[in-house]
Amino acid sequence: MSHPRVEALPDAREAASRGVVVLDRPDRVRLAVRGRAPQQMLTGILSGTMSPDLEEVELGVRRARAHAHTVLTPKGKLVTDLLLHRLENGPEGGFLLDLPAVGLEPLLDHFTRYLPPRMAKAEPCTEAIGHLTLVGPDAAHLLSREALGLRVEAETLEAMAEGEGRVLDDGTPVGIRVTRGGEAVPPSFEIHAEAGVITPLRDRLLAGRAVEGSDALRTLLRMERGRPEFGVEIDRDTLPPEAGLDPRAIDHGKGCYTGQEVIVRIRDRGRVNRKLRGLLLGEGPLPEVGEEIWVEGRDRSAGEVRSVAYSLHFGQGIALAMVRREAEPPTQVHLGGPDGPVVEVRALRDEGWDVVEGDLPEAAG
Repeated sequence: MSHPRVEALPDAREAASRGVVVLDRPDRVRLAVRGRAPQQMLTGILSGTMSPDLEEVELGVRRARAHAHTVLTPKGKLVTDLLLHRLENGPEGGFLLDLPAVGLEPLLDHFTRYLPPRMAKAEPCTEAIGHLTLVGPDAAHLLSREALGLRVEAETLEAMAEGEGRVLDDGTPVGIRVTRGGEAVPPSFEIHAEAGVITPLRDRLLAGRAVEGSDALRTLLRMERGRPEFGVEIDRDTLPPEAGLDPRAIDHGKGCYTGQEVIVRIRDRGRVNRKLRGLLLGEGPLPEVGEEIWVEGRDRSAGEVRSVAYSLHFGQGIALAMVRREAEPPTQVHLGGPDGPVVEVRALRDEGWDVVEGDLPEAAG
């Protein structure tokens, strides 16, 4: 796994808080799945809700809904997570899978066993379809003007829930897709379009007062929201409930999919032995990634730090860590050993960190 350590990024974080930042996404790749029955085949592989048909809201503009999913082994462990976009309507309509780059090879290998090629095929399309992320309170207004030609009002974009989107017909098969994101505390949007469209669009966004962001900023924003990344905090030894993925990526009402039996057993049992947690580190030096976590009264390590950053939003260092269930938040643990520095443990929910009074600076609360 890659283990990020992000120092303070005051200028870039300020731009995301008060203006708008555009982020390139080389960390993500795209697959198009098409064939005789792509929806039927993917339903048996993906853990979440299948994205519904596109709905025309006015000529040339369609409402879309992208759903989060996991792909699991028969033992319920992650192959990868992904976001599923519908490309065309109907049972034979294709889908766009947007996933972490590190998950591509495991997913393609998984498809060789579980995706019958006579029914559906997955074709890489990362070079053909580009991806940008726009973050900040001004993002909706800039997208409305520069990406959607004022065909969709900024207020409509701002009101969208995570995963909801609009697709503008620009004469290409994929269109210009704007989807409400969920991996940052400030408002964020994911943009997908063909490569020949996304490059000039990026230039227009930067000319229209967007600031160019970095991968370090993206990591910081994601950590402040409490969202894990496959290949960083979570990996192929992770069960979805350990990572907090089940609220948005598991559909407990759908039919059978690979790994479902394990997920149902965990749901009915009501707990897992470890979970991804947030750590509030205070104003001291940032710990090293991989530092062990110790619980009072336990004679061995209860977890480890997976990523570390200094957060202006929290006004202190933060970390995402995999922690044994003995450290039920809100609580305190020690870093590095039984007598190490004391830090605060907080739950990470789908909406963000489960903070208590005093965790955030007054201006951020």
